[in-house]
Amino acid sequence: MSITASDVKKLREMTGAGMMDCKKALADANGDFEAAVEYLRKKGQKVSEQRADRDANQGVIVTIISADKKKAVALELNCETDFVARNEDFVAQAEKFAKVAFDEQVSDVDTFRTLKLEGLEIGEHLKSMVGKIGEKIDVRRIELMNSDGIILSYIHPGAQLAVLVDFAGEVDAEIGKDVAMQVAAMNPIAVNKEDVDATVLDKELEIAKEQLINEGKPVEIAEKAAHGKVRRFYEERVLNEQKFVKDSSVTVRDYLKSKGAPAVVAFVRIQLGDN
Repeated sequence: MSITASDVKKLREMTGAGMMDCKKALADANGDFEAAVEYLRKKGQKVSEQRADRDANQGVIVTIISADKKKAVALELNCETDFVARNEDFVAQAEKFAKVAFDEQVSDVDTFRTLKLEGLEIGEHLKSMVGKIGEKIDVRRIELMNSDGIILSYIHPGAQLAVLVDFAGEVDAEIGKDVAMQVAAMNPIAVNKEDVDATVLDKELEIAKEQLINEGKPVEIAEKAAHGKVRRFYEERVLNEQKFVKDSSVTVRDYLKSKGAPAVVAFVRIQLGDN
């Protein structure tokens, strides 16, 4: 049967697929739109399988925070090229995905792929994007945050690094941004010393002790001196112990106290491509 330009246009609007792909789908489906959509979905599946081993290390990170600042989500959507990552449609789709994760409060990516958006499972949307764009597309991570205080976010220009910070109470927006930027720049692993995982601490003590022994220190002295190196580890990797990036004469804890600001309860830092 004859496939008209208006038919192709209609299928393109329905699926977002390319013009020639739509024309071929309609021809193979004898003009049946449902069958043509299924054809394109299968094509997307095929492309997805072909690109499963490709590196998707570009993309965007988007965040959503509730109006009362009690709930938040950060979602990373990946693709293969920066060109695609900067595309408005790609970013808009990432925001739609984040809204689903936020509404359903789901952070497990496999579960997330089974949720529905506009009547179609997220996994099917991803396959459709692969078919349309021709690159490997996937959701790498979803981070949820719930607070008894308030949550503020910071997205670094380029949308490849995002931070969520949970404060114990109401905080001035500029102070909140300062702390979020601190997390972005200095990449702490915990809010307080007590929050550092014991295995991480044991490893740092062991490394410090071995370094001192290799420098010629007796074992007994090395064991004592290792604790001094661990203190420096805290200053480098624990948020409240870090020097404040805007004023290195004070720690982040001191900065918050000087401003009468509430304490940081937790934070989430997502950088594109990190595990």
